Amino acid sequence: MAEPFPVGYLNGVYLPLASARISPFDRGFLFADGVYEVVPVHRGRPFLLRAHLDRLARSLAAIRLDNPHTHTEWANIVGELAVRAAAPEQLVYLQVTRGAEAGRNHPFPQGVAPTVFAFTGPYPAPSPEVLAQGVVGVTREDIRWARCDIKSIALLANVLLRQEAGDAGGSEAILLRDGWLTEGSSSTAFVVLGDRLITPPNDPRILPGTTREAVLELADTLAQEIRPIPAAELAAADEVWIASAGRGVLPVTRLDGRGVGSGRPGPHWRRIYAALQAHLDAVASQPPL
Repeated sequence: MAEPFPVGYLNGVYLPLASARISPFDRGFLFADGVYEVVPVHRGRPFLLRAHLDRLARSLAAIRLDNPHTHTEWANIVGELAVRAAAPEQLVYLQVTRGAEAGRNHPFPQGVAPTVFAFTGPYPAPSPEVLAQGVVGVTREDIRWARCDIKSIALLANVLLRQEAGDAGGSEAILLRDGWLTEGSSSTAFVVLGDRLITPPNDPRILPGTTREAVLELADTLAQEIRPIPAAELAAADEVWIASAGRGVLPVTRLDGRGVGSGRPGPHWRRIYAALQAHLDAVASQPPL
């Protein structure tokens, strides 16, 4: 994300981010004991807000942390930050940790309030060059933990993998576990073979993607398969896409130094990208929940 807008939210208070303070004993700082969510704002409207808040609720339940807000309360926080930022395209970040106790103990503390933090920044729209040429990916072995379906703030493995991709001249690491495609280091992965759009099934190794579901809904001209994808099919793909809240849907046109398909953004991706932009225009005036 780019440099955030100046106003954030911390434990019920909207305040300048420069003034925000969190205890060094916060379990998010000491243990990465928390979860997060990222909500895109397009055309001034939070996109897929209910789906993002549903996923946040699932992540909180998975780590046995009570949700500190209802969907309506979360929606108000997201909306207020977006209004204060006064930008039509944004990314709103939400984070909940188990809070701070006086000490460092592995068991869950009793009677400790969670820490709720949120801020927003400009949406990183893809450049004309990226839209014309696509992005470069590199495959890496998926070294992350076994519960990737939880949107945990413990992202060290993702950070290392994304940095490895950058060191190799790429912008995303496409992950393989035991010879099977899982996802990107910060994205969902799709493979196009002929007129078939294929993506791996949700399981504990994969974060259920909200943008993924939007892409599948819009890709109604393609036969869709949700199934395991072996590395050989990834290597032979006509098109490879990545999708996320912060990137939308983008084509991977080079993978491990070789062109994907023609080496240019493919025709199926072009149709999906155009359909997504039209969809954002169409839903801009609808209620967020």
